[in-house]
Formats: sequence, structure tokens, C-alpha cells
Amino acid sequence: MLQIAFKEWAVVCHAVGEGRQRIILRKGGISEVGGTFRPEHDRFWLYPTYFHEPQYRGIKPECAPLLEAAEATRPPAGELHLTHWAEVHGVEYVTDLDALLALADRHVLSEETIRQRFAYRTPGLYVLSVTAYMPVAPYVVAEKPEYAGCKTWVTLDAPLDTAGSTVAWNWESRR
Repeated sequence: MLQIAFKEWAVVCHAVGEGRQRIILRKGGISEVGGTFRPEHDRFWLYPTYFHEPQYRGIKPECAPLLEAAEATRPPAGELHLTHWAEVHGVEYVTDLDALLALADRHVLSEETIRQRFAYRTPGLYVLSVTAYMPVAPYVVAEKPEYAGCKTWVTLDAPLDTAGSTVAWNWESRR
């Protein structure tokens, strides 16, 4: 059972679920305490967001089909579709921009997006190494007003069952 959700661009959630991204890069939302992200949970539902969708400039050009796929599965207003959950295997706060740029093969974000996120307020980004899982069936949850805003963590009204989930992708088979 899992009740915590992690808000992230829909294209990133799709990429994690498809095995095209195996890390999540995070700075923090303006609604978070001090505007700073804290890696509070090591298991969470991936909560796709569309409000700040990066458009094509926020991701690498070759990842445009992932953005199109994420948009094609966009739920109706008022619904939240939870199709994957993630488990964190490592967290590191990286303050070296070159080290972050060297992780380009592990995510779909453009270099410009990485540079912008890195430089926002104080230099640095959290890097979360994750494995994605698929539940037996996706969950459709009512999107509540309290879920809104620029924040990372959302506590869902009720925990959702993760029993029987399978690894969404096997990174070793994609090398």
C-alpha cells in the first residue's frame, strides 16, 4: 500500500515508466517549505503534471515522441491516472554542473532545462536513482484542490495497493 505521490512533468513520468529515464532530477517547488525539495520518501506514485509541461524545448529533441505519448494519455480534467510507482535506490545532492550534465544518458531533459534548474536560487540538484513499477491495473483518482500547487509531495486520500506490481522495465536489457 502506498499513499504518497510525487508530482513531476508527465513526460518525465512517461519516460521513467518506459525505461528511458532512470533518475529524477529535482530542485523544489515554490510551495515547498523554503522552496527546497527534500527527499522525504523512498517509495511513491508518479503523479504526472501538465500545468508546467516543458513543451519541446524542455526535453531533448529526440525525446519528442515521449512528450506526444504523454499528451496522448492525458486524463480528463479532475482525474489523475496513476500508472507507475517508483522506488528510490539512491539520493545525491549534486553541486557540480558538469557532473549533472554528464548524466545526460539517464534522463530526457534538455541541457538548457538542467542548467536552469541547477542555477535556480542556489546551485545544485537532487539526483534520485529510481526503479519504476506497474501496479496490476492503473488507478484513476479524483484530483483534489489540495493536490494543486508547485509542490513535490502529495498525500492521497487513501493508500493504493502495490501488491502484485511488476518492474516496469529492466534497465540491463536496454543497454
